[in-house]
Amino acid sequence: MRVVLQLSAVAAVAFAGNQGVAAVQGDPWLTLVIGLATAVLALLVYAWAVRRTERRAPAEVAGSGAVAATGRGLVIGALMCGSVIAAIATLGGYSVAGLGSVTGAVSLVGFMAAAAVTEELLFRGVLFRIVEERTGTWIALLLSGVVFGVAHLVNPNASLWGATAIAIEAGFMLAAAYAATRTLWVPIGLHLGWNFALSGIFAAEVSGNDTTRGLLDATFSGPTPLTGGDFGPEASGVAVAAGAALTVVFLWLARRRGHVVPRRRRAEADAPTATLAG
Repeated sequence: MRVVLQLSAVAAVAFAGNQGVAAVQGDPWLTLVIGLATAVLALLVYAWAVRRTERRAPAEVAGSGAVAATGRGLVIGALMCGSVIAAIATLGGYSVAGLGSVTGAVSLVGFMAAAAVTEELLFRGVLFRIVEERTGTWIALLLSGVVFGVAHLVNPNASLWGATAIAIEAGFMLAAAYAATRTLWVPIGLHLGWNFALSGIFAAEVSGNDTTRGLLDATFSGPTPLTGGDFGPEASGVAVAAGAALTVVFLWLARRRGHVVPRRRRAEADAPTATLAG
């Protein structure tokens, strides 16, 4: 029941935000405002839903340390993106013709903030966290990552490989980032840093969506395994390798910090429910 309520609450905010952004498409400043408002409202609604269904303070989105943790995630995401683009460029798959659009990049800040926050709340804050309580970290990471990849099959220019790439480089990595830090601020920052750098700076498609309104006027060319083709660099083998490497690093940190939740036996997993029922 708590999963349904939490998912429904955040999804409702995400839907309303998407409708709002679509209604003001073409106005970068309104898009910025609506996107940021959607992100803030989603966090408030998530916190309310957790308090209501779990009777606890949502420590994973606590305000203390939020700015610093989000900043760390932003830096990691942006550096990861820059490294991937640099590798693709070195192999001849990316070239810059000049400067792009500042206002276009501004509009993407709000859009990408809303997407990063709502997706992290849904897939890591609700799905991964609650499944982890029942099955342990490893199964939760695998399951939530696969679901995250499958969710991207509805995107424009989607393919089975594109969804698989998203599952590996983003679904697994972001869940591992949450496991390592036990806060959603790092995955939110990482998600936003990657998405904005990819589109708002390097003018690349994000998960098949045409968001090429970045600060640079650039083009991709070459074999699909290198550039990702119409789906964008997230379907590139370079991005998959980078995401997989970061996943390993985050999981190492999680294990070192004692944050890996072992798989629970069925009787242990059912015990809290039986107690509450009694």
